[in-house]
Amino acid sequence: MTSRPDLSIVVVSYNTQAMTDDCLRSVYEQAGDLALQVIVVDNDSRDGSVEMIKSRYPQVELIENNDNKGFAAANNQGFALCKADQVLLLNSDTLVLGDVLKESVAYLNQHEDVGAMGCRVLNSDRTLQRTCSGYPTLGRLLSMTLGLDRLPGRLAVDTYQLRSWARDSEREVDVISGCYLLVRKSIIDQVGGLDEQFFFFGEETDWCLRMRKAGWRLMFAPVGEIVHYGGGSVKKLNHRRDVMLTEATVRLHKKNGGLLAACGAFAILSLFNGSRALLWWLLSWKGAGAAERAQHFRRVVLDIGATWPRRSTE
Repeated sequence: MTSRPDLSIVVVSYNTQAMTDDCLRSVYEQAGDLALQVIVVDNDSRDGSVEMIKSRYPQVELIENNDNKGFAAANNQGFALCKADQVLLLNSDTLVLGDVLKESVAYLNQHEDVGAMGCRVLNSDRTLQRTCSGYPTLGRLLSMTLGLDRLPGRLAVDTYQLRSWARDSEREVDVISGCYLLVRKSIIDQVGGLDEQFFFFGEETDWCLRMRKAGWRLMFAPVGEIVHYGGGSVKKLNHRRDVMLTEATVRLHKKNGGLLAACGAFAILSLFNGSRALLWWLLSWKGAGAAERAQHFRRVVLDIGATWPRRSTE
């Protein structure tokens, strides 16, 4: 690329050939007059993803890893190649819609005190996906465990997942979801990349905390939409996924709050998974769906020891 692009996009790929193809196609179709630098970091896919990218998107800068380095490490590899002032983390299982890329770049250009932003995210059926959230403090985790965030109206303690917010208004948030996270390159240089101790989940939460500690505002702005296939109503029960998510949350508290905070997060999330296993077991008479959920949470509880971080976060 002979001149500086308007936007650098980093996509991490791992055995998602068809989705990566759709994602890249949507990026280029919806780019408008933006000059793009697109970087794909492939984590040793075995499904023909690399060959597809080389044949269909020769303009993509492709990094081929010989093993699965995880989401954080792979993104950091991409960051090292970024040339634009703005860098977009974009999941491979997304579709870019309309002018969201152009409008997102314009939003950061117009708001000099905003370090990063996210847009509206939809499920595959075009229903709203709840992205961007509060930081998962111990109080918010406990509120979620006790179901206080699901109470009606003003009784709800809705500061974590922000369930009552339709994602149709501009709002400062603690955490921007990593499926679509636009950040200034200067901030990556300032606070560093994603923490590679987080293999999958938790890395963007930790990153956003570091940005806020450095004095930057993080914003959700309804400037456009993407489709994200990896969450919401299309997400299947996967006990290993929940174990990894729990481990990442405990690791997050251990890194940023110390051992006592980590113990608190571990206890609260153990209570969450245990109470759900019991609840769904009691409701299993209702049919296969409830029985499946009971089995799911029981398997998470049986693996609860794996949710305590094994590696140092120093």
